[in-house]
Amino acid sequence: MQIVRRMLMVLAGALLIAAGDPAPVVPPASTSIRIWPHGAPGSAARAGEPEIARDYWVRNIHDPTLIAFPAPARRNSGAALVILPGGAHKFLVWENEGTKVAAALNRMGVSAFVLKYRLAKEEGSPYSVAGESADDVRRAIRWVRGNAARYGIDPSRVGLMGFSAGGELVTLVADNPTPTGRPATDALDRLSARPDFQVLVFPGPAGQPATAVKSAPPAFIVAGSRDECCAAPSVALYEQLRRAGVSAELHLFADAGHAFNLDETDRLSVLHWPDRLHDWLVDGGWLDARRPQAAAAQ
Repeated sequence: MQIVRRMLMVLAGALLIAAGDPAPVVPPASTSIRIWPHGAPGSAARAGEPEIARDYWVRNIHDPTLIAFPAPARRNSGAALVILPGGAHKFLVWENEGTKVAAALNRMGVSAFVLKYRLAKEEGSPYSVAGESADDVRRAIRWVRGNAARYGIDPSRVGLMGFSAGGELVTLVADNPTPTGRPATDALDRLSARPDFQVLVFPGPAGQPATAVKSAPPAFIVAGSRDECCAAPSVALYEQLRRAGVSAELHLFADAGHAFNLDETDRLSVLHWPDRLHDWLVDGGWLDARRPQAAAAQ
């Protein structure tokens, strides 16, 4: 039975992402972009501090950057996702909730941009989740829209994807109002910061109940049924969206806990959650270059 189980796991890994390519999920070549070229507002006092990276995490971020993973030209669908790794707002789970996810999305034909956003809950942080962290997310969406042509991206098919704490930021930005009255720092700040679709992976409770849910973009939500942190927020957000008439899909996997990511599980159903995401992206027309812009804005 052990041998059979291992063989099934190997087979499942080969089929992961439903892209028809058995190659392993490895990060492609990438480039780093400063999203605030003149310095992030509110970070001047700590702008010169270096980031700290150990093993799988990154923290002490005061100059937020996007790491670009363009979809290969032969697969490029024109869709893009800004990825927000989790880490309880104390650090970023950089590989398993960032670069590996970008590689998987590239195999679907989606260009990915992993965001290093400012962290509100690491020791000594002067930032807040709903303030500077969310501002970085909005700026990242605007940057991708403003530079869409460089990557063969349709600016009406720019989504937002977050894991755990990153999922909280998705909710704050996608399902709640954009702050008003802030002066634009440049032309990018005049672009829309609202994602066209949202992907929430075991999201936390911040931003709920959402206060702009009627205008929220379509949502894909996935979590484990035994996730003490994030199962309930996933269900609550789904119910809010459903009642508001927003297109939403929820997958709550039996007996799964928190942070199963792409491959950190021995449950075959959970291992295939990216396949369900791929199905949802296809069914919603997000990978279709012929998708009308009016439909993408709904």
